[in-house]
Amino acid sequence: MNLLVQAASSDGGSFQGPSINEFFPPTLFTIGGLEFNRITLVRIISTVALILVFWLGTRKMKLIPGRFQSVVEMGLDFVRVNIAEDLLGRKDGRRFLPLLTTIFFMVLFFNITGIIPFLNIAGTAIIGTPIVLAIAAYIAFIYAGIKKSPGNFFRNALFPPGVPWFLYILVTPIEFISTFILRPITLTLRLLMNMVVGHLLLVLFFTGTAFFVFTLGGLWSLFGVVTFAFGFAFSLFEILVAVLQAYVFALLTGVYIQLAVAEEH
Repeated sequence: MNLLVQAASSDGGSFQGPSINEFFPPTLFTIGGLEFNRITLVRIISTVALILVFWLGTRKMKLIPGRFQSVVEMGLDFVRVNIAEDLLGRKDGRRFLPLLTTIFFMVLFFNITGIIPFLNIAGTAIIGTPIVLAIAAYIAFIYAGIKKSPGNFFRNALFPPGVPWFLYILVTPIEFISTFILRPITLTLRLLMNMVVGHLLLVLFFTGTAFFVFTLGGLWSLFGVVTFAFGFAFSLFEILVAVLQAYVFALLTGVYIQLAVAEEH
């Protein structure tokens, strides 16, 4: 497993753990002034894989689907039924289904690269991708609210009905911060930090394996077996995290849109 080699190594016999510098890799090449590093390539690979999967899965749709078409349809139905229509109903769910589907599968494919050999880092482990997705969710939330109630959306969001007028001095700033500032920030940080922490832990486990086995050797190799076992188990757990974070991001986007189109707005 190449992560054993590239994660970290010993320097003068000392253990070198994971570093935050791994999330800022050097430029590999430049095209037209655009710099490409390892994470940029991981994102491109993820995007190409995502497009390829859905192109192959939907280009020749059959009434009785094959295995591959069935898997693609199951994924699409999961987003449609469990996120879009469950939260927004049939009408609004279909309106925002393309956005929710794109968010779910983009986050999933970008996350899963964190445990794929020779890639070994999530495309969402740098703030650029999470913040772009959070901005997209934020714009959809604002759009849905204005579309539903052009004259009442911001007023009801900042001045909730039923609150005594003198309490608006406290309530309005809190509602503004929580609704229009914290939501995109928390969406971004939730996804980003899960991917960053997951990568650092995997690097730590497999770096420990390389250190115990190849640097210390002897009986220390037994500790390498233990760290490798933890690394392998955590790799399986990271698959769950990758799926869960994709679901949570798409679900929260749906929740925010649902709040924007609620009747009180």
